[in-house]
Amino acid sequence: MSEESGFRFRGINHLALTSSDMDRTIRFYRDVLGMPLTKTIDFPGGRGKHYFFDIGGGDSIAFFEFPKGPKPVDRKTLGQMAATPGMMHHVAFDVAPEDIERYRDRLIAKGIEVTEVVNHDDTEKGASPEINESTFVRSIYFRDPDGFQLEFAAWARPLVVQDVKPEYRDNQGRA
Repeated sequence: MSEESGFRFRGINHLALTSSDMDRTIRFYRDVLGMPLTKTIDFPGGRGKHYFFDIGGGDSIAFFEFPKGPKPVDRKTLGQMAATPGMMHHVAFDVAPEDIERYRDRLIAKGIEVTEVVNHDDTEKGASPEINESTFVRSIYFRDPDGFQLEFAAWARPLVVQDVKPEYRDNQGRA
C-alpha cells in the first residue's frame, strides 16, 4: 500500500454486522464455521451486545445485537437492500485455492445451502464453468442465519495493474 495519501493500512480490524439472535450467531460463526469467539461486550442495562470472532490474519468480524432494535427484514427485502448504496452486499473470507471445493463439501455436510464454485473471470459473462487464463478469483456463496450473504473466495492469480481500467490508473500508470 502506498503511504502517499498519509494512511498506511494493515488490513481490516473488524467488520461490524447486526444479529437478530446472538446465541444463534455464535453457533453459526463459532460452531459451524469454526471462527473463535475472541471478545464479548454486554452493554449495561440490557441495551445490547457486541461480540467479535477471529477470521484470521489479525482481522475480525463483529456483531451487534440490539434487543430493542427493529425486527429483521425478510430475505427478499434484504436482497433489495444489499443493492442500495450505503448498505452491505456481502462479506468474502479469503481461503486457500486448494480448499475451495473441500470447503463447499464441508458446508453442504453441515446443512448449509451453498452455490457451485463460481470462476470469476474477464469474459463477457464475468464467470465461466471452467478455470481459464483470465480467472482471477474462485468463489462459493452461502448465507448466515440472518441472511447475510457470505463468500469463501480464493485468488486464482495475482492481480496486476492491467486488471484496473486505464482511466482509473494514476498519472504514472499505477492502479
